Amino acid sequence: MVIQQKKYSIANGWELVRNNEFNPTLANLVIVFGSTELLSKECIFSAIKNIYPNAVILINSTAGEIIDTQVNDETISLTAIQLEKTVIKTGITQIDNANESFIAGKVLAEQLDPIGLKNILVIADGQKVNGSDLVLGLQRTLSPEVIITGGLAGDGARFAKTLIGLNEIPQEGQIAAIGFYGEDFTISYGSIGGWDSFGHERLITRSEKNVLYELDNKPALDIYKRYLGDYANELPLSGLLFPLSIRANNYSSSLVRTILAVNEEEKSLTFAGNMPEGSYARLMTANFDRLIEGASEAAQQSISNDVKEPDLALLISCVGRKLVLNQRVEEEVEVVRAMYGDKTAIAGFYSYGEICPSAKQQHFSELHNQTMTITTFTEQ
Repeated sequence: MVIQQKKYSIANGWELVRNNEFNPTLANLVIVFGSTELLSKECIFSAIKNIYPNAVILINSTAGEIIDTQVNDETISLTAIQLEKTVIKTGITQIDNANESFIAGKVLAEQLDPIGLKNILVIADGQKVNGSDLVLGLQRTLSPEVIITGGLAGDGARFAKTLIGLNEIPQEGQIAAIGFYGEDFTISYGSIGGWDSFGHERLITRSEKNVLYELDNKPALDIYKRYLGDYANELPLSGLLFPLSIRANNYSSSLVRTILAVNEEEKSLTFAGNMPEGSYARLMTANFDRLIEGASEAAQQSISNDVKEPDLALLISCVGRKLVLNQRVEEEVEVVRAMYGDKTAIAGFYSYGEICPSAKQQHFSELHNQTMTITTFTEQ
């Protein structure tokens, strides 16, 4: 695997970050993360296609771009890859609303040849997709041995529209997938949050998929506002600072969920993933050092006995972590670099939801929020 990385900004144009000797005509995969405004420009896609004419080009908007140890806003992070032994195949589908997410997952999975499929990298619209249902649709259709990772596209802290493109100018409502095939291809992963819980657990007594109506038979929005105090006036943005952890009854492990919207009339909260009735929810708040430590632990999880320095590490972290860490945000990327060393190329973005298995010993993927997820790719 040979990798070239570039960064684009309006002020400086294209800047080389890694590997000037790269032959762009040999690239067979280009992964592009960028701001909604820049990716909306037709000239950006045309320029990338002209430079890498033979590559599959995957593009999505973000809430912040990661390249090497940099975290940038209003830029483009480009990673061009020459896969020497690995075959890739693609799938894409359009979605109009979150209720179509499960079917969209099945449609995507059916577009990919199941024979020899090792990993799917899936990037979905961050405003119109129910990430939990999307992952479930994929898993119901694919072999349990296939590892699913990826995330939901972002739009800064605006939450207006997100864009995805596969070999075309990116647009709203898209879900794209890249399938990786080959015996010489190795993938690993890690996912850790690092948030602290506070208050007591409350039972989810009324919900519908990703909309939460009641906790302990009381309006969810009222309870949430009471905990937030002055921050309640800034909802839904302030909800990124106070996510909820949810756990199923009789299970000690939990998932983190972030608020996407509030409904004052219904007193409900809409989350990026499902909030199943009968589960328990608890508020969470940030601990700066534990968030950064979580990123390091995610990298540690992804290191195997066979591969300690992967070719590429793809980091998908939550916009909520970025807002909390603020000026310290690059520290969570720097600790990942320290874990892998200089050989590994690092790319990624800040998202509206992260897709990854929860534990290294299992391949069952889930939608996460407020989590650093890492997928590593290596050709032997």
